[in-house]
Amino acid sequence: MRKDFARYGAKRFAVTALAAALLLVFGSSAAAQGTFRPNVVGKSGVVASAHSLASEAGLQILRDGGNAIDAAVAVMAALNVVEPNASGIAGNGCLTIFWKPDNQVKELLMTGAAPFKMPTDGLSPEERDGGILAGVTPGNYGGWIEALDKYGTKSLSEVLQPALRYAEYGFSISQSLSSVIESYRPILELNPTTAKIWLKDGKAPKAGSIIVQTDLANTFKKLCEAERAALAKGYGRSVGLKAAYDCFYTGDIAREIVGFYKENGGLFTMEDLASYRPEWVDPVWTNYRGYDVYSTPSTSRGGIELVMALNMIEAYDVKKMGLNSAEELHLVAEIMKIVKSDVYQYVADPKFVDIPLAGLVSKEYAAKRRSLIDPGKAIAFPEPGRPSGYQKAGLSADESSSSVYVKAGDPAYETSAGCTTSFSIVDRFGNAVGGTVTLGDYWGTKVVVGNTGIIFNNGTRDGSTAGKYPKNVNYPQPGKRGLLNNSPTIVLKDGKLVMVFGTPGGEGIGATQFQLLMNVVDFGMGMQEAIESPRFILGAKPDFYVPGAAVSWTIENRVSPAVIEKLTAMGHSIKVSSAFTSSVGGMQGVLVDQETGWIFGGGDPRRGGYAVGY
Repeated sequence: MRKDFARYGAKRFAVTALAAALLLVFGSSAAAQGTFRPNVVGKSGVVASAHSLASEAGLQILRDGGNAIDAAVAVMAALNVVEPNASGIAGNGCLTIFWKPDNQVKELLMTGAAPFKMPTDGLSPEERDGGILAGVTPGNYGGWIEALDKYGTKSLSEVLQPALRYAEYGFSISQSLSSVIESYRPILELNPTTAKIWLKDGKAPKAGSIIVQTDLANTFKKLCEAERAALAKGYGRSVGLKAAYDCFYTGDIAREIVGFYKENGGLFTMEDLASYRPEWVDPVWTNYRGYDVYSTPSTSRGGIELVMALNMIEAYDVKKMGLNSAEELHLVAEIMKIVKSDVYQYVADPKFVDIPLAGLVSKEYAAKRRSLIDPGKAIAFPEPGRPSGYQKAGLSADESSSSVYVKAGDPAYETSAGCTTSFSIVDRFGNAVGGTVTLGDYWGTKVVVGNTGIIFNNGTRDGSTAGKYPKNVNYPQPGKRGLLNNSPTIVLKDGKLVMVFGTPGGEGIGATQFQLLMNVVDFGMGMQEAIESPRFILGAKPDFYVPGAAVSWTIENRVSPAVIEKLTAMGHSIKVSSAFTSSVGGMQGVLVDQETGWIFGGGDPRRGGYAVGY
């Protein structure tokens, strides 16, 4: 099998290009058919996710008396079944939780690390990207159990029931999933365990086909059986959940995972699985125009990007500029460039590096970096600043200290757009959960692990790590976590829940969430309107690790041609897409009316998002 995966790199680039083209096609079809989502309203609960069946799974749990945390696990498990290319039990992710009983926002990192046996310099970019040698320890499942144990009320068996039914009895796949399977067929067919599920008779299933995932259903059943066995002995709920946790990370499923990797020349061991723990951390935070915004810290960069961007833009009257005016769009783009120049040089696994986080998210540092903006001209992608000088109030920054960044001329690579999914939930108790979970790229490592039905996140890949830049803080190391961009976000005002939102979108996640929050706070939009509003993302060649990189836009064509012409005259390089393109993400969000208590959910038509409520 390892010999088969030596061919992985030769097929990767053509497949990635085809997948990018398909994303544009999916977005175009939504616009052509006028597929706009309704403004979903609920009083007792709302669930918004990337697939209607996953949203219904979460709503079922809420109706059955569960809370937002119970529903979140049901949604994540269901997405594993119905959106298998984007996330799963063996993926990575983050949960941002507003817990009403103590009016606090909690952050749960569900992020696994590179295997301890990964050679630091012995794997090629293609080997780190996909195949039997790629991947990071499964993080999501441990997070499911941890969240349920700390804040949930239901058993694992109860919340997995919707997903188990979808896996055991099948579901009808969409045109988009059928097309994604076909686009990745040259890679998926390299592994017999993957092809067995997704390429019947060597072909991608057609839209409307019923797909049954017996192996994944059996994995879910084993986890539920471990929990029930503990409960049958008279143990309490937490012990039952712990038994289900151990089944995956140290028990039967762990042994099956490790046996498969050992048999096929892979790197994962029992030590990798047994050493993993989900982690509760403090969210990053800022106050933006009276709203308290909470999002994810490292090992994600998206939340840090969002907070830094809000700190920079609050000095401007964007409402006066006008939504999607050349002045406003130019400002948003320039801020994102400046923010990325810092994040890509300082943010990595905090267990391996000291991140100057307090400096990065400080208002004082934002004011310093804001001075780089030229209101009438696009600046070059800048060098990073010196946030360490802003770690404590009263300290001055040394802007002349030696550079730590990667210089142009160092090895370069193209970053992947990635694939992820997101969901947002508010329950009748006033709790909220935002989750963004991922396999990294589409289909992660592309390897279904033996008879488990699961696929690992390919978080060792270039993009999640600075694999070509040995001096960068995010250079891959054994046991080190790669850098996600997942950043589910919760917003409060005067201690009351206002909204929860998140998006997939690879490199564009920070910019997409930045624009959505401004749409609501600065331009007074409702959630669905804010989601559907035209937006843009930035890309860079060779990438955002290199100061001076060529930065370009992808912007939806609903923005005025005159505005785009003006932006081009300012020096921006702009590619105009279809009216609705999934290349700019697939936002899901929930907004709470502070006066009435009614809950409004939004799903993004760009990627089939669907909100439900009751």
